[in-house]
Amino acid sequence: MKLSTKGRYGVKAMFDLAMNYGKGPIPLKNIAKRQQISEPYLEQLMASLRRAGLVKSMRGAQGGYMLANSPENITVGQIIKTLEGPLAPTECVIEDETTECSKAEYCVTRLIWEKIRDSINNVIDIITLQDMINDYHKINKKNGYMYYI
Repeated sequence: MKLSTKGRYGVKAMFDLAMNYGKGPIPLKNIAKRQQISEPYLEQLMASLRRAGLVKSMRGAQGGYMLANSPENITVGQIIKTLEGPLAPTECVIEDETTECSKAEYCVTRLIWEKIRDSINNVIDIITLQDMINDYHKINKKNGYMYYI
């Protein structure tokens, strides 16, 4: 299973906002430049994140985006699921969807796909933006240079 650029870039942008949490709105062009993401594409991602209540936007000369909640209250899972939709290795195990399959009751591989889905969700649902900030500081301290995901 591979995440699209939506999920990957969305996590990068949210990490950038988390690093600047409490500093007011951050202009989109600044995030785009630091994270090397196209500004128009980033605008699309931010619109989805705003609709999901993960970011707030402010218009005007001092406008930009900021987290709607503190970094310790936003998980990587919330970001990825907002941008990618539910994560599942196959159609038959997408959460909250019923897929017609005549073999579902005795399909051994379905059990594997469910375990993979649950394992991925268990990981991304416990990692917060604050955890990413903490990891960034550990890596930056060790290497002595700027690190961008």
